[in-house]
Amino acid sequence: MAAVLQRKGICFNMKKAKKTTPSDLQAVDNIEDLKEKMLDMQMEIDILKETIHVLKKDPGVDQTVLRNREKAVIIGALKNKYSLPKLCFKLEIPGSSYYYQKAALRADDKYRELRSRIIKAFQDNGCVYGYRKIHQPLRQKGTIVSEKIVRRIMKEESLVVKIRRRRKYNSYQGELSMAPENLFNRDFHADKPNEKWLTDITEFSIPSGKGYLSPVIDCFDGMPVSWRMEVSPNGNLVNAMLRDAVNTLIVSRSAGL
Repeated sequence: MAAVLQRKGICFNMKKAKKTTPSDLQAVDNIEDLKEKMLDMQMEIDILKETIHVLKKDPGVDQTVLRNREKAVIIGALKNKYSLPKLCFKLEIPGSSYYYQKAALRADDKYRELRSRIIKAFQDNGCVYGYRKIHQPLRQKGTIVSEKIVRRIMKEESLVVKIRRRRKYNSYQGELSMAPENLFNRDFHADKPNEKWLTDITEFSIPSGKGYLSPVIDCFDGMPVSWRMEVSPNGNLVNAMLRDAVNTLIVSRSAGL
């Protein structure tokens, strides 16, 4: 890796970074070029890592001159991260040679039958089974193979589990009416009680599901004026909280109400 960094002219300096000046900012006019160079350097580092991995598996491989077979193995390990043309260019192998070696590797693959079974099991289960769940039915059917082999084959075949991420709750549904005037203008200081109130809805987890807390906070002392909690963030929750807050106000007789 050090050789790659030196070839790119990259060095590390542990001195304290100086203050950025306008001339320094002008030196990096093209951010996209910088990103491209960083990606190119990372690709060379990843190629070196995979080369070391291939050399460990086959000590007889010449470290200075990789055969097309080894190059095809390296490309196969990195093709999901980088484009095939760039990998072929870096490893100096024509695309046609790569596909030829890929086919040859499959012909010599001692796990060829197992590979097809793993692919079928993965696809039949909606592409949501990881290597452990794929490995379990294989053993039940009498196929003696380690989880490590199943995981490696799934990686080689790009069998990536589709993860359905839970959608984060967002109570905002757009403006239903005209937005009120911003009277606070980010000034939350209050000189007396009940001069300024703030409210919001907070979601939190409870053993039975989710709960929603809707409080009214007095800006004068930061204390809650009222609060309500429900299992659904609906209008009834907010209206009840506002009614409770208004009922705490003491109306003076001199006000004429």
